[in-house]
Amino acid sequence: MTTAPADSTGTTLTPEYGDKVIAVETAGSEPIPDAERHGSPLQLLWTWASPNIEFATVYIGVISVLFFGLNFWQATAALLLGTALGSLTHGILSLDGPRFGVPQMAVGRFAFGFRGNLLPAGVNALVAGVGWFAVNSVSAAFALNTLTDLRPLPSLLLVVVAEVVIGFIGHNFVHAFEKYAFPALAVIFLLAGVWTFKEADLGGAGAGGGIGGFLLAFSTAWGYAAGWNPGASDYSRYLPRTANRFKTALYPAVGLFVSVAIVSVIGAASATIVAPEGATPTAAFTGHLPGWLSNLVLLAIILGAVSANALNVYSSAMSVTALGFKLPPWLGRSAIVVLCGVAGTAAAWASLADAGHAYEAFLLVIAYWVGPWLGVVLVERWLQARTPVEQLAARLGDRTFANWPGIAALLIGIAVSVPLFSNQEKYVGWVPEQWPSFGDITCLVGFVVSAGLYAVLRRAAR
Repeated sequence: MTTAPADSTGTTLTPEYGDKVIAVETAGSEPIPDAERHGSPLQLLWTWASPNIEFATVYIGVISVLFFGLNFWQATAALLLGTALGSLTHGILSLDGPRFGVPQMAVGRFAFGFRGNLLPAGVNALVAGVGWFAVNSVSAAFALNTLTDLRPLPSLLLVVVAEVVIGFIGHNFVHAFEKYAFPALAVIFLLAGVWTFKEADLGGAGAGGGIGGFLLAFSTAWGYAAGWNPGASDYSRYLPRTANRFKTALYPAVGLFVSVAIVSVIGAASATIVAPEGATPTAAFTGHLPGWLSNLVLLAIILGAVSANALNVYSSAMSVTALGFKLPPWLGRSAIVVLCGVAGTAAAWASLADAGHAYEAFLLVIAYWVGPWLGVVLVERWLQARTPVEQLAARLGDRTFANWPGIAALLIGIAVSVPLFSNQEKYVGWVPEQWPSFGDITCLVGFVVSAGLYAVLRRAAR
Protein backbone atom coordinates (compact mmCIF):
# COMPACT_ATOMS: atom_id res chain seq x y z
CA MET A 1 0.00 0.00 0.00
CA THR A 2 1.25 3.48 -0.86
CA THR A 3 1.08 6.50 1.43
CA ALA A 4 -1.79 8.85 0.64
CA PRO A 5 -0.55 12.16 -0.85
CA ALA A 6 -1.16 15.55 0.73
CA ASP A 7 -3.08 18.44 -0.76
CA SER A 8 -1.74 21.98 -1.24
CA THR A 9 -2.29 22.82 2.45
CA GLY A 10 -0.31 19.81 3.63
CA THR A 11 -3.38 17.89 4.79
CA THR A 12 -3.21 14.16 4.12
CA LEU A 13 -5.93 13.02 1.74
CA THR A 14 -7.70 9.92 3.05
CA PRO A 15 -8.81 7.50 0.31
CA GLU A 16 -12.46 6.46 0.35
CA TYR A 17 -11.82 3.16 -1.49
CA GLY A 18 -8.04 2.70 -1.41
CA ASP A 19 -7.00 -0.92 -0.90
CA LYS A 20 -10.19 -2.05 0.84
CA VAL A 21 -11.09 -5.51 -0.43
CA ILE A 22 -14.60 -5.96 0.96
CA ALA A 23 -15.99 -2.68 -0.30
CA VAL A 24 -18.06 -1.96 -3.40
CA GLU A 25 -16.07 0.12 -5.85
CA THR A 26 -17.85 3.23 -7.08
CA ALA A 27 -15.36 4.54 -9.66
CA GLY A 28 -16.30 4.44 -13.32
CA SER A 29 -14.28 5.68 -16.29
CA GLU A 30 -13.09 8.88 -14.60
CA PRO A 31 -9.35 9.07 -13.74
CA ILE A 32 -8.41 7.48 -10.42
CA PRO A 33 -7.06 10.23 -8.11
CA ASP A 34 -3.62 9.85 -6.57
CA ALA A 35 -5.09 9.37 -3.09
CA GLU A 36 -6.80 6.19 -4.31
CA ARG A 37 -3.74 4.75 -6.08
CA HIS A 38 -2.29 1.61 -4.50
CA GLY A 39 -0.83 -1.81 -5.22
CA SER A 40 2.18 -3.05 -7.15
CA PRO A 41 2.68 -4.45 -10.68
CA LEU A 42 3.22 -7.94 -9.26
CA GLN A 43 -0.53 -8.31 -8.65
CA LEU A 44 -1.03 -8.23 -12.43
CA LEU A 45 0.81 -11.55 -12.74
CA TRP A 46 -1.87 -13.68 -11.08
CA THR A 47 -4.71 -11.41 -12.13
CA TRP A 48 -3.95 -12.33 -15.74
CA ALA A 49 -2.83 -15.91 -15.09
CA SER A 50 -5.83 -17.20 -13.11
CA PRO A 51 -8.55 -16.32 -15.66
CA ASN A 52 -6.80 -18.36 -18.34
CA ILE A 53 -6.30 -21.54 -16.33
CA GLU A 54 -9.71 -22.77 -17.41
CA PHE A 55 -11.51 -24.93 -19.92
CA ALA A 56 -11.96 -22.22 -22.56
CA THR A 57 -8.16 -22.15 -22.86
CA VAL A 58 -8.02 -25.95 -23.02
CA TYR A 59 -10.45 -25.87 -25.91
CA ILE A 60 -8.15 -23.69 -28.03
CA GLY A 61 -5.72 -26.59 -28.13
CA VAL A 62 -8.49 -29.15 -28.62
CA ILE A 63 -9.92 -27.52 -31.75
CA SER A 64 -6.43 -26.96 -33.18
CA VAL A 65 -6.07 -30.75 -33.41
CA LEU A 66 -9.65 -31.98 -33.82
CA PHE A 67 -11.10 -29.26 -36.08
CA PHE A 68 -8.07 -27.69 -37.76
CA GLY A 69 -6.32 -30.98 -38.56
CA LEU A 70 -2.91 -30.27 -37.00
CA ASN A 71 -0.73 -32.78 -35.20
CA PHE A 72 0.34 -32.00 -31.66
CA TRP A 73 3.64 -30.32 -32.53
CA GLN A 74 2.16 -28.17 -35.29
CA ALA A 75 -0.63 -27.10 -32.97
CA THR A 76 1.86 -26.27 -30.21
CA ALA A 77 3.89 -24.02 -32.50
CA ALA A 78 0.79 -22.14 -33.69
CA LEU A 79 -0.56 -21.77 -30.15
CA LEU A 80 2.70 -20.44 -28.73
CA LEU A 81 3.22 -17.94 -31.55
CA GLY A 82 -0.32 -16.56 -31.43
CA THR A 83 -0.32 -16.34 -27.64
CA ALA A 84 3.06 -14.59 -27.57
CA LEU A 85 1.89 -11.81 -29.88
CA GLY A 86 -1.34 -11.25 -27.96
CA SER A 87 0.53 -11.20 -24.65
CA LEU A 88 3.14 -8.73 -25.88
CA THR A 89 0.54 -6.10 -26.78
CA HIS A 90 -1.28 -6.81 -23.53
CA GLY A 91 1.78 -5.80 -21.55
CA ILE A 92 2.20 -2.62 -23.60
CA LEU A 93 -1.41 -1.54 -23.08
CA SER A 94 -1.23 -2.23 -19.33
CA LEU A 95 1.10 0.78 -19.11
CA ASP A 96 -1.90 3.03 -19.77
CA GLY A 97 -3.28 2.27 -16.30
CA PRO A 98 -0.74 4.08 -14.10
CA ARG A 99 -0.28 6.72 -16.80
CA PHE A 100 -3.90 7.86 -17.12
CA GLY A 101 -5.83 6.04 -14.37
CA VAL A 102 -8.75 5.15 -16.66
CA PRO A 103 -10.13 1.92 -18.22
CA GLN A 104 -8.63 0.76 -21.51
CA MET A 105 -11.66 1.64 -23.61
CA ALA A 106 -11.59 5.21 -22.24
CA VAL A 107 -7.97 5.46 -23.45
CA GLY A 108 -9.38 4.62 -26.89
CA ARG A 109 -10.70 8.19 -27.12
CA PHE A 110 -7.21 9.25 -28.21
CA ALA A 111 -7.42 7.04 -31.28
CA PHE A 112 -11.12 7.35 -32.15
CA GLY A 113 -12.28 10.61 -30.60
CA PHE A 114 -14.88 10.94 -27.85
CA ARG A 115 -17.88 10.04 -30.00
CA GLY A 116 -16.04 7.74 -32.37
CA ASN A 117 -14.99 5.66 -29.38
CA LEU A 118 -18.63 4.66 -28.86
CA LEU A 119 -18.24 1.91 -31.46
CA PRO A 120 -15.22 0.00 -30.08
CA ALA A 121 -16.31 0.55 -26.46
CA GLY A 122 -19.79 -0.70 -27.25
CA VAL A 123 -18.49 -3.72 -29.13
CA ASN A 124 -16.18 -4.65 -26.26
CA ALA A 125 -19.03 -4.33 -23.75
CA LEU A 126 -20.99 -6.90 -25.78
CA VAL A 127 -18.04 -9.19 -26.50
CA ALA A 128 -16.80 -9.35 -22.90
CA GLY A 129 -20.08 -9.13 -21.02
CA VAL A 130 -22.17 -11.29 -23.34
CA GLY A 131 -19.88 -13.34 -25.61
CA TRP A 132 -17.03 -14.33 -23.31
CA PHE A 133 -19.31 -14.41 -20.29
CA ALA A 134 -21.53 -16.94 -22.07
CA VAL A 135 -18.62 -19.10 -23.29
CA ASN A 136 -17.02 -19.45 -19.88
CA SER A 137 -20.28 -19.88 -18.02
CA VAL A 138 -21.28 -22.75 -20.30
CA SER A 139 -18.02 -24.62 -19.69
CA ALA A 140 -18.43 -24.17 -15.94
CA ALA A 141 -22.06 -25.32 -16.13
CA PHE A 142 -21.07 -28.50 -17.97
CA ALA A 143 -18.35 -29.16 -15.40
CA LEU A 144 -20.81 -28.73 -12.53
CA ASN A 145 -23.31 -30.93 -14.37
CA THR A 146 -20.71 -33.68 -14.83
CA LEU A 147 -19.55 -33.41 -11.23
CA THR A 148 -22.95 -33.38 -9.51
CA ASP A 149 -25.51 -34.54 -12.13
CA LEU A 150 -27.31 -31.25 -11.54
CA ARG A 151 -29.06 -30.28 -14.78
CA PRO A 152 -27.22 -27.78 -17.06
CA LEU A 153 -29.58 -24.82 -16.52
CA PRO A 154 -29.49 -24.73 -12.70
CA SER A 155 -25.74 -25.41 -12.93
CA LEU A 156 -25.43 -22.36 -15.16
CA LEU A 157 -27.41 -20.16 -12.79
CA LEU A 158 -25.29 -21.12 -9.79
CA VAL A 159 -22.11 -20.28 -11.68
CA VAL A 160 -23.22 -16.88 -12.97
CA VAL A 161 -24.31 -15.71 -9.52
CA ALA A 162 -20.74 -16.21 -8.24
CA GLU A 163 -19.28 -14.44 -11.29
CA VAL A 164 -21.55 -11.43 -11.00
CA VAL A 165 -21.00 -11.04 -7.24
CA ILE A 166 -17.22 -10.76 -7.69
CA GLY A 167 -17.55 -8.22 -10.50
CA PHE A 168 -20.18 -6.31 -8.54
CA ILE A 169 -17.86 -5.75 -5.56
CA GLY A 170 -15.18 -4.45 -7.88
CA HIS A 171 -11.50 -3.90 -8.58
CA ASN A 172 -9.80 -4.84 -5.31
CA PHE A 173 -11.95 -7.91 -4.72
CA VAL A 174 -11.29 -9.10 -8.28
CA HIS A 175 -7.52 -8.88 -7.69
CA ALA A 176 -7.81 -10.68 -4.34
CA PHE A 177 -9.98 -13.45 -5.78
CA GLU A 178 -7.53 -14.09 -8.65
CA LYS A 179 -4.61 -14.15 -6.22
CA TYR A 180 -6.07 -16.95 -4.11
CA ALA A 181 -7.53 -18.85 -7.05
CA PHE A 182 -4.18 -18.96 -8.86
CA PRO A 183 -2.27 -21.60 -6.82
CA ALA A 184 -5.24 -23.99 -6.69
CA LEU A 185 -5.84 -23.71 -10.43
CA ALA A 186 -2.15 -24.02 -11.30
CA VAL A 187 -1.58 -27.16 -9.21
CA ILE A 188 -4.69 -28.97 -10.45
CA PHE A 189 -4.14 -28.21 -14.14
CA LEU A 190 -0.46 -29.14 -13.95
CA LEU A 191 -1.43 -32.50 -12.43
CA ALA A 192 -3.97 -32.99 -15.20
CA GLY A 193 -1.31 -32.04 -17.74
CA VAL A 194 1.14 -34.63 -16.46
CA TRP A 195 -1.53 -37.34 -16.66
CA THR A 196 -2.66 -36.17 -20.09
CA PHE A 197 0.84 -36.27 -21.56
CA LYS A 198 1.27 -39.81 -20.24
CA GLU A 199 -1.77 -40.93 -22.23
CA ALA A 200 -1.44 -38.68 -25.29
CA ASP A 201 -0.29 -39.77 -28.75
CA LEU A 202 2.10 -36.90 -29.41
CA GLY A 203 3.52 -38.54 -32.52
CA GLY A 204 0.20 -38.77 -34.36
CA ALA A 205 0.12 -37.54 -37.95
CA GLY A 206 -2.85 -35.22 -37.62
CA ALA A 207 -5.57 -34.83 -40.25
CA GLY A 208 -3.57 -32.85 -42.80
CA GLY A 209 -4.44 -29.35 -41.69
CA GLY A 210 -1.36 -27.92 -43.39
CA ILE A 211 -0.60 -24.21 -43.48
CA GLY A 212 -4.31 -23.38 -43.51
CA GLY A 213 -4.87 -25.26 -40.26
CA PHE A 214 -1.78 -23.65 -38.78
CA LEU A 215 -3.04 -20.17 -39.59
CA LEU A 216 -6.46 -21.01 -38.16
CA ALA A 217 -4.87 -22.19 -34.90
CA PHE A 218 -2.56 -19.17 -34.81
CA SER A 219 -5.48 -16.78 -35.34
CA THR A 220 -7.50 -18.53 -32.68
CA ALA A 221 -4.70 -18.29 -30.11
CA TRP A 222 -3.97 -14.68 -30.99
CA GLY A 223 -7.66 -13.81 -30.85
CA TYR A 224 -7.94 -15.44 -27.46
CA ALA A 225 -4.91 -13.68 -25.94
CA ALA A 226 -5.49 -10.34 -27.67
CA GLY A 227 -9.16 -10.57 -26.73
CA TRP A 228 -8.05 -9.48 -23.25
CA ASN A 229 -6.22 -6.40 -24.63
CA PRO A 230 -9.28 -4.08 -24.56
CA GLY A 231 -9.38 -4.54 -20.78
CA ALA A 232 -5.66 -4.30 -20.04
CA SER A 233 -5.57 -1.03 -18.11
CA ASP A 234 -8.84 -1.80 -16.28
CA TYR A 235 -6.74 -3.70 -13.73
CA SER A 236 -3.64 -1.48 -13.67
CA ARG A 237 -5.35 1.91 -13.44
CA TYR A 238 -5.17 1.99 -9.62
CA LEU A 239 -1.38 1.57 -9.63
CA PRO A 240 0.60 4.67 -8.54
CA ARG A 241 1.89 6.88 -11.34
CA THR A 242 5.41 5.99 -10.16
CA ALA A 243 4.90 2.23 -10.64
CA ASN A 244 7.85 0.60 -12.40
CA ARG A 245 7.07 0.68 -16.14
CA PHE A 246 9.02 -2.44 -17.04
CA LYS A 247 7.28 -4.53 -14.36
CA THR A 248 3.89 -3.04 -15.21
CA ALA A 249 4.29 -4.34 -18.76
CA LEU A 250 6.15 -7.56 -17.90
CA TYR A 251 3.91 -9.14 -15.27
CA PRO A 252 0.60 -9.05 -17.18
CA ALA A 253 2.33 -10.24 -20.36
CA VAL A 254 4.01 -13.15 -18.55
CA GLY A 255 0.88 -14.09 -16.62
CA LEU A 256 -1.19 -14.15 -19.79
CA PHE A 257 1.39 -15.96 -21.94
CA VAL A 258 2.40 -18.69 -19.50
CA SER A 259 -1.15 -19.60 -18.50
CA VAL A 260 -2.59 -19.63 -22.03
CA ALA A 261 0.43 -21.40 -23.51
CA ILE A 262 0.59 -24.22 -20.96
CA VAL A 263 -3.15 -24.86 -20.68
CA SER A 264 -3.82 -24.73 -24.43
CA VAL A 265 -0.94 -27.13 -25.15
CA ILE A 266 -2.43 -29.52 -22.56
CA GLY A 267 -5.66 -29.22 -24.51
CA ALA A 268 -3.89 -30.09 -27.76
CA ALA A 269 -2.38 -33.17 -26.12
CA SER A 270 -5.78 -34.23 -24.73
CA ALA A 271 -7.26 -34.08 -28.25
CA THR A 272 -4.99 -36.97 -29.30
CA ILE A 273 -6.72 -39.23 -26.73
CA VAL A 274 -9.92 -40.98 -27.85
CA ALA A 275 -12.87 -39.59 -25.90
CA PRO A 276 -16.06 -41.45 -24.94
CA GLU A 277 -18.80 -41.18 -27.58
CA GLY A 278 -21.35 -38.45 -26.88
CA ALA A 279 -19.36 -36.96 -24.04
CA THR A 280 -19.72 -33.24 -23.28
CA PRO A 281 -16.58 -31.17 -23.99
CA THR A 282 -15.62 -31.12 -20.31
CA ALA A 283 -16.31 -34.84 -19.84
CA ALA A 284 -14.18 -35.60 -22.91
CA PHE A 285 -11.26 -33.68 -21.39
CA THR A 286 -11.47 -35.48 -18.05
CA GLY A 287 -12.46 -38.92 -19.34
CA HIS A 288 -8.93 -40.39 -19.24
CA LEU A 289 -8.13 -39.09 -15.76
CA PRO A 290 -8.48 -41.14 -12.55
CA GLY A 291 -11.65 -40.38 -10.60
CA TRP A 292 -10.07 -38.25 -7.88
CA LEU A 293 -8.16 -36.10 -10.38
CA SER A 294 -11.14 -35.88 -12.73
CA ASN A 295 -13.26 -34.42 -9.93
CA LEU A 296 -10.53 -31.94 -9.00
CA VAL A 297 -10.25 -30.83 -12.63
CA LEU A 298 -14.00 -30.33 -12.86
CA LEU A 299 -13.83 -28.15 -9.74
CA ALA A 300 -10.92 -26.25 -11.29
CA ILE A 301 -12.88 -25.74 -14.52
CA ILE A 302 -15.67 -24.16 -12.47
CA LEU A 303 -13.23 -21.99 -10.50
CA GLY A 304 -11.36 -20.99 -13.67
CA ALA A 305 -14.54 -19.96 -15.44
CA VAL A 306 -15.55 -17.85 -12.46
CA SER A 307 -12.07 -16.27 -12.45
CA ALA A 308 -12.35 -15.40 -16.14
CA ASN A 309 -15.88 -14.11 -16.02
CA ALA A 310 -15.24 -11.93 -12.99
CA LEU A 311 -12.91 -9.99 -15.31
CA ASN A 312 -15.22 -10.19 -18.31
CA VAL A 313 -18.27 -8.81 -16.56
CA TYR A 314 -16.18 -6.15 -14.78
CA SER A 315 -14.50 -5.00 -18.01
CA SER A 316 -17.83 -5.02 -19.80
CA ALA A 317 -19.16 -2.58 -17.21
CA MET A 318 -16.01 -0.48 -17.58
CA SER A 319 -16.58 -0.33 -21.33
CA VAL A 320 -20.15 0.86 -20.76
CA THR A 321 -18.93 3.65 -18.47
CA ALA A 322 -16.33 4.56 -21.13
CA LEU A 323 -19.15 5.31 -23.59
CA GLY A 324 -19.39 8.67 -21.85
CA PHE A 325 -23.15 8.75 -21.44
CA LYS A 326 -24.60 10.70 -18.53
CA LEU A 327 -26.30 7.88 -16.64
CA PRO A 328 -28.65 8.22 -13.65
CA PRO A 329 -26.95 7.86 -10.24
CA TRP A 330 -28.51 4.44 -9.59
CA LEU A 331 -27.00 3.06 -12.80
CA GLY A 332 -23.39 3.01 -11.63
CA ARG A 333 -20.63 0.53 -12.37
CA SER A 334 -21.93 -2.14 -9.98
CA ALA A 335 -25.48 -1.98 -11.39
CA ILE A 336 -24.09 -2.25 -14.93
CA VAL A 337 -22.22 -5.41 -13.88
CA VAL A 338 -25.54 -7.00 -12.93
CA LEU A 339 -27.16 -6.00 -16.23
CA CYS A 340 -24.22 -7.37 -18.23
CA GLY A 341 -24.41 -10.60 -16.22
CA VAL A 342 -28.09 -11.00 -17.05
CA ALA A 343 -27.43 -10.50 -20.78
CA GLY A 344 -24.49 -12.92 -20.70
CA THR A 345 -26.56 -15.52 -18.87
CA ALA A 346 -29.25 -15.35 -21.56
CA ALA A 347 -26.61 -15.91 -24.26
CA ALA A 348 -25.12 -18.82 -22.31
CA TRP A 349 -28.53 -20.43 -21.92
CA ALA A 350 -29.10 -20.18 -25.68
CA SER A 351 -25.77 -21.88 -26.49
CA LEU A 352 -26.03 -24.83 -24.09
CA ALA A 353 -27.28 -27.13 -26.84
CA ASP A 354 -24.31 -26.72 -29.22
CA ALA A 355 -21.49 -25.28 -27.16
CA GLY A 356 -18.58 -26.75 -29.13
CA HIS A 357 -19.41 -25.26 -32.54
CA ALA A 358 -20.58 -21.99 -31.02
CA TYR A 359 -17.24 -21.59 -29.22
CA GLU A 360 -15.16 -22.43 -32.32
CA ALA A 361 -16.94 -19.74 -34.36
CA PHE A 362 -16.72 -17.21 -31.52
CA LEU A 363 -12.96 -17.67 -31.08
CA LEU A 364 -12.34 -16.86 -34.73
CA VAL A 365 -14.78 -13.98 -35.02
CA ILE A 366 -13.48 -12.32 -31.83
CA ALA A 367 -10.19 -11.47 -33.54
CA TYR A 368 -11.95 -9.86 -36.50
CA TRP A 369 -12.52 -6.60 -34.63
CA VAL A 370 -9.65 -6.82 -32.14
CA GLY A 371 -7.02 -6.90 -34.92
CA PRO A 372 -8.06 -3.59 -36.58
CA TRP A 373 -8.75 -1.96 -33.20
CA LEU A 374 -5.32 -2.95 -31.93
CA GLY A 375 -3.63 -1.68 -35.08
CA VAL A 376 -5.12 1.79 -34.68
CA VAL A 377 -4.49 1.97 -30.93
CA LEU A 378 -0.84 0.93 -31.18
CA VAL A 379 -0.10 3.41 -33.97
CA GLU A 380 -1.71 6.18 -31.91
CA ARG A 381 0.53 5.26 -28.97
CA TRP A 382 3.55 5.55 -31.23
CA LEU A 383 2.48 8.91 -32.66
CA GLN A 384 1.76 10.46 -29.24
CA ALA A 385 5.07 9.30 -27.71
CA ARG A 386 6.41 12.88 -27.48
CA THR A 387 3.14 14.50 -26.33
CA PRO A 388 3.16 15.54 -22.64
CA VAL A 389 1.00 13.34 -20.42
CA GLU A 390 -0.81 16.39 -19.02
CA GLN A 391 -1.93 17.42 -22.49
CA LEU A 392 -3.12 13.91 -23.29
CA ALA A 393 -4.93 13.53 -19.97
CA ALA A 394 -6.90 16.72 -20.60
CA ARG A 395 -8.03 15.32 -23.96
CA LEU A 396 -9.59 12.24 -22.32
CA GLY A 397 -12.53 14.20 -20.92
CA ASP A 398 -12.94 16.54 -23.90
CA ARG A 399 -16.33 15.67 -25.40
CA THR A 400 -15.60 17.82 -28.46
CA PHE A 401 -12.40 15.96 -29.35
CA ALA A 402 -12.75 14.10 -32.65
CA ASN A 403 -10.31 11.90 -34.55
CA TRP A 404 -11.98 10.69 -37.75
CA PRO A 405 -8.89 8.88 -39.11
CA GLY A 406 -9.12 6.36 -36.25
CA ILE A 407 -12.70 5.29 -36.77
CA ALA A 408 -12.22 5.36 -40.58
CA ALA A 409 -9.16 3.10 -40.37
CA LEU A 410 -10.97 0.72 -38.00
CA LEU A 411 -14.02 0.36 -40.25
CA ILE A 412 -12.02 0.07 -43.47
CA GLY A 413 -9.76 -2.56 -41.91
CA ILE A 414 -12.81 -4.63 -40.98
CA ALA A 415 -14.49 -4.03 -44.35
CA VAL A 416 -11.41 -5.19 -46.25
CA SER A 417 -10.34 -8.13 -44.09
CA VAL A 418 -13.63 -9.86 -43.26
CA PRO A 419 -15.21 -10.21 -46.74
CA LEU A 420 -11.93 -11.18 -48.37
CA PHE A 421 -10.23 -13.39 -45.79
CA SER A 422 -12.88 -14.78 -43.42
CA ASN A 423 -12.98 -18.59 -43.32
CA GLN A 424 -16.01 -19.55 -41.28
CA GLU A 425 -18.40 -22.47 -41.45
CA LYS A 426 -21.19 -20.18 -42.70
CA TYR A 427 -19.08 -17.78 -44.77
CA VAL A 428 -15.84 -18.25 -46.70
CA GLY A 429 -14.14 -15.15 -48.08
CA TRP A 430 -12.82 -14.80 -51.60
CA VAL A 431 -9.16 -15.49 -50.78
CA PRO A 432 -9.57 -18.78 -48.83
CA GLU A 433 -12.20 -19.85 -51.35
CA GLN A 434 -9.62 -19.54 -54.13
CA TRP A 435 -6.63 -20.67 -52.04
CA PRO A 436 -7.72 -22.81 -49.04
CA SER A 437 -4.14 -22.95 -47.78
CA PHE A 438 -4.56 -19.37 -46.50
CA GLY A 439 -6.74 -20.62 -43.67
CA ASP A 440 -8.13 -17.60 -41.82
CA ILE A 441 -5.80 -14.61 -41.62
CA THR A 442 -8.58 -12.05 -41.23
CA CYS A 443 -7.23 -10.72 -37.94
CA LEU A 444 -3.72 -10.25 -39.33
CA VAL A 445 -4.92 -8.50 -42.46
CA GLY A 446 -7.25 -6.29 -40.42
CA PHE A 447 -4.42 -5.33 -38.09
CA VAL A 448 -2.02 -4.44 -40.91
CA VAL A 449 -4.60 -2.57 -43.02
CA SER A 450 -5.96 -0.50 -40.13
CA ALA A 451 -2.52 0.28 -38.67
CA GLY A 452 -1.06 1.35 -42.03
CA LEU A 453 -4.11 3.33 -43.06
CA TYR A 454 -4.33 5.11 -39.72
CA ALA A 455 -0.67 6.13 -39.85
CA VAL A 456 -1.25 7.71 -43.27
CA LEU A 457 -4.60 9.36 -42.47
CA ARG A 458 -3.46 10.65 -39.08
CA ARG A 459 -0.42 12.39 -40.54
CA ALA A 460 -2.51 13.81 -43.41
CA ALA A 461 -5.11 15.14 -40.95
CA ARG A 462 -2.43 16.88 -38.89
